[in-house]
Amino acid sequence: MLVPNYTDPRERIPVPDLMAYSRIRFVTTVDFPPFGFLDQTGHLAGFHVDLARAICEELDLLSKCQIQALPWGELEGALIKGQAEALISGLAITAQSRSKFRFTRPYLALPARFAVRKEAGPQGEDASALAGQRVGVLDGTAHEAMLRDWFSGTRPVTFSRPDWMFKALKAGNIDAVFGDGLQLSFWLSSQSADACCRFLDGPYFSQAHLGEGLAIAVRPRNAALRQAFDHALLSLNRNGRFTELYLRWFPNGLY
Repeated sequence: MLVPNYTDPRERIPVPDLMAYSRIRFVTTVDFPPFGFLDQTGHLAGFHVDLARAICEELDLLSKCQIQALPWGELEGALIKGQAEALISGLAITAQSRSKFRFTRPYLALPARFAVRKEAGPQGEDASALAGQRVGVLDGTAHEAMLRDWFSGTRPVTFSRPDWMFKALKAGNIDAVFGDGLQLSFWLSSQSADACCRFLDGPYFSQAHLGEGLAIAVRPRNAALRQAFDHALLSLNRNGRFTELYLRWFPNGLY
């Protein structure tokens, strides 16, 4: 199984002086599983929660770190107003968001993937086997645009709901689906899929269609904090801790 690692093994990122910070509060959401959610005991859990704690441990700042859950619409405001020092919840990196925040280097890119039936699947193990085939995709999404741009030989079949698309694949009404690798990964291992299907080829990455990936946002004045986070992310990749967290929360893999 491939594990994400976007670091240069030769790179060195020094840790800046963070003594001025009496608190480092991360804000996230509880409606984005497996990144952030409330577990059966009502406690905040998820990949982003564990990653924030691992970063604090790596920087020896665990006693100063806090993780707070807020509604999505309140996250940016909390950061801008100084109610938090970092936002870790999948905020898209765009020209608009860059004008307000500074971002760490991406720690996880969410790829696009194909899924096909295990039985009666296409003849071949790469995307060329889908030429002329009916490929389901969610209507009006970045994945639809990417499918049409990158795989023009396919015959896109659009759906308004993912469950309808997955049902059509399972029933054999379409030959494949193309979409978010994270969503597909969890569906493939779900009871509703009933082990019907598998990934085909990929993963596929496109900044133009899917963005730069997930990163931590801080206020512009907190450049030192961003550098410290980059240092911690680099260290977590090198010592294997990031791989451990990835496999814990994405046991079926995205890549």
